[in-house]
Amino acid sequence: MEQTFMKDRPIFPLLLSMSLPMVLSMMVHALYNIVDSFFVAKISENAMTALSLVFPIQNFINAVAIGFGIGINAVIAFHLGANNQKIADLAATLGLLLNMLHGIITTIVSIIIIPHFLRMFTSDAEVIALGKQYAYIAFSFSTVIAAELCFEKFFQAVGKMTVSMGAMMAGCVANIILDPVLIFGAGPFPEMGITGAALATAIGQILTLIIYIVIYFVRPIPVKIRFKNLTVPKGLIPKLYSIGIPATLNMALPSLLVSSLNAILATFSQEYVLVLGVYYKLQTFLYLPANGIIQGMRPLIGYNYGAKETKRVRKLYSLTLLLSASIMIFGTVLCLAIPERLIGLFTSNSQTVRAGASALRIISAGFIVSSVSVTSAGALEGLGKGAPSLLISLLRYVIIIIPGAFILSRIMGVNGVWNAFWIAELLTAAIAYLIYKRASKI
Repeated sequence: MEQTFMKDRPIFPLLLSMSLPMVLSMMVHALYNIVDSFFVAKISENAMTALSLVFPIQNFINAVAIGFGIGINAVIAFHLGANNQKIADLAATLGLLLNMLHGIITTIVSIIIIPHFLRMFTSDAEVIALGKQYAYIAFSFSTVIAAELCFEKFFQAVGKMTVSMGAMMAGCVANIILDPVLIFGAGPFPEMGITGAALATAIGQILTLIIYIVIYFVRPIPVKIRFKNLTVPKGLIPKLYSIGIPATLNMALPSLLVSSLNAILATFSQEYVLVLGVYYKLQTFLYLPANGIIQGMRPLIGYNYGAKETKRVRKLYSLTLLLSASIMIFGTVLCLAIPERLIGLFTSNSQTVRAGASALRIISAGFIVSSVSVTSAGALEGLGKGAPSLLISLLRYVIIIIPGAFILSRIMGVNGVWNAFWIAELLTAAIAYLIYKRASKI
């Protein structure tokens, strides 16, 4: 139950022990994203387009749950480092209740708005119908997602990364297995099409939550959920939201970005909307493993910051940046070497494959430098500095890239949108490093 290993163990093996389980689970999660889209694309190109259009709302729902979970994680880790067990327990309890409330709200709102949202980007009746079929089922499980991600952050905050890895991988593997069975039908299961894809996702999420709950009761962790005699210390809920809201916005901003870019790309052709959707599926193979390293770093930085071990905080940041950049180098090489094969996983249309390959080559120019922004934002969240972290994400996802894509598309056509990606990453990286240095004061 002792947590001092977070400030006593050597930095490199400690970060690896915390990060590798999350990197592995993120890789499986990325594989699920690819496999899920691969099977949906086998239904039809319209089905894949529908999935791409639903993505921003689905990402926002996840962002609300994950973002507030990051706030819970940071507060728990800080108070454990400061040896304040009671506040850490209260943060877990209140965080779980609030995040489940968020899940209920997002379920209701997202189901109401999805038909109108889809019509903003397409007039194709089949695409709209397929999008609604998928969304109504997937969005109905928002509360499950909220609870599941709370437990994930509880275990991560106390260094139990292998539990998170096991639970997440089990859910993703179940999803991967169920996808072809429920989409195309097998044995007693009827062919359900895109509805089957949504059900497979929901079942995987339920399984992950069940595993977390069972392990929580079978193997106690240093943080306890205590509903009996629950109190609300002054400042605790504002602290959860002061980190959780910026973290939520950080993760929700890609939804705004994708929606904005879809609106620009739709003026050229619906084909480019599909290309953007495919890109966001493919890039999960890079950014999810990098996020796994960030998840391993975040509680370590929070704990050491709470314990006033600033030298270790600096080393953790530098090492995380190096590891993230290594992943991005691999991704850049891959996208430059075999872009046609990557796009060809999701469509057999030769024209779409050529357009997608061209987009990948251009966008990948910004991968390596993006590691600075990703690491800086994650480190600031771990330090409890939500507002500076949000500023970095605003620069990366809104302030630079959206106006840039609009202006460049008028000058260069559709390639202007793709060039806006690497330009935004380069400018944001330079500013992000300065923001981190100024906000952390470490």
